[in-house]
Amino acid sequence: MNRTHTGHRVPAVLAAALAALLVTATGCSSKADGSGGSEGADGVRTGPGVTAKTLRLGALTDLTGPYATLGKSIVQAQQMWADETNADGGVCGRKVEIVVKDHGYDVQKAVTAYADLAPDVVALTQVIGSPVVAALLDDIERDHLLTFPQAWAASLLGKDSVQVIGTTYDLDMIAAVDFLTRTKGLAKGDAVGHVYFEGDYGANALEGSTWAAERAGLKIVPQKIKATDTDLSAQVSALRKAGVKAVLVSAGPAQTASLVGVAASRGLRVPVVSSAPGFAPQLMKTPAAPALAALLDVVSAAPAVSSDLPGVRAMVAAYGKKYPDSPVDSGVLSGYNAARLLGADLKKACAAGSLAREDVVKAHRSQKSADTGLGSPQDFSDRSRPAALSSYVLKPDAKAVGGLVGVEDAHRAPGITEYLAHRS
Repeated sequence: MNRTHTGHRVPAVLAAALAALLVTATGCSSKADGSGGSEGADGVRTGPGVTAKTLRLGALTDLTGPYATLGKSIVQAQQMWADETNADGGVCGRKVEIVVKDHGYDVQKAVTAYADLAPDVVALTQVIGSPVVAALLDDIERDHLLTFPQAWAASLLGKDSVQVIGTTYDLDMIAAVDFLTRTKGLAKGDAVGHVYFEGDYGANALEGSTWAAERAGLKIVPQKIKATDTDLSAQVSALRKAGVKAVLVSAGPAQTASLVGVAASRGLRVPVVSSAPGFAPQLMKTPAAPALAALLDVVSAAPAVSSDLPGVRAMVAAYGKKYPDSPVDSGVLSGYNAARLLGADLKKACAAGSLAREDVVKAHRSQKSADTGLGSPQDFSDRSRPAALSSYVLKPDAKAVGGLVGVEDAHRAPGITEYLAHRS
């Protein structure tokens, strides 16, 4: 690797890699026939998005913005679930359809897309982006539209109809600080950089890192960036000047690649720990790959897709067969898991006699140990708390499926219970 030029080449190379994976939206909204709270011939109460033959779900995703790679993976994984479900008889005797809208990580486009989509679906399998979900929270709650965000900000907790799966960003950063102090030799008085996106994602992550650093006697050196920032040379210079002993990243893959690549080329070879959205396997085909392999770890609510868990191995095999030209990344696991969890909610609602939205939400909130075999069991019964409190630690590996391998299995970092009590 030519370290002198790594930091400048990464954004362009990565942008090209990501652009090649963009897809267009796979469907468009249409009026749901026969919806309106009536009872069907099978005795099951229906509502928006449900007819005698069809159960329509929605997805608000990013296929053309900073998380386009993630969006494509989630869309395809959830379509795979829908195809598998339909081949097995559907849900409640109805064929599942997923209507996809691309917002490009633009909040206003997402608001418009939601208004178009919401009248015709019973639930949302995905909404990418904490700022997007935050803008839609009141509408989602008003519409009783069970929603699984692909976003993990703690500010999204507390709503009956919105379900953050797994941990929140602050809990993952607490786990990251714990990992650094246990395994990378950080000691009291050391400075730790934290590069983070503006908005709910970064702000929530910073809450966790700041709390954990204070508890450990460390000092956080914050560096706030925008989603459009892809050259982090200035941030690396500031962190080097501050003498940081490690860096936390709560941003996107392009930012992680730039940060680690530039840091390595300028002699700031310190441990870097990223939130899960900050890594994509495509990074391991960029000039930053050697630095990422040497310096980066990733904290995640989910295991690596290279995990030996039987459920994960089965999913990887099925996805590889259905989409042989697409990489299997964390988005595949996250999207498939969300769809499986939603499917279980819908089946439970059907068994109780109603697929009306509010009854789907009620069925969801009754789940206290939802386990798809794809990671930690989820407790959905308390809307104010994260569904899981344990984080995995993963590490880049270019040879592994999904570009990551497990370093530490899911575990609850010391202080999590204390932090949650403090936060509430």
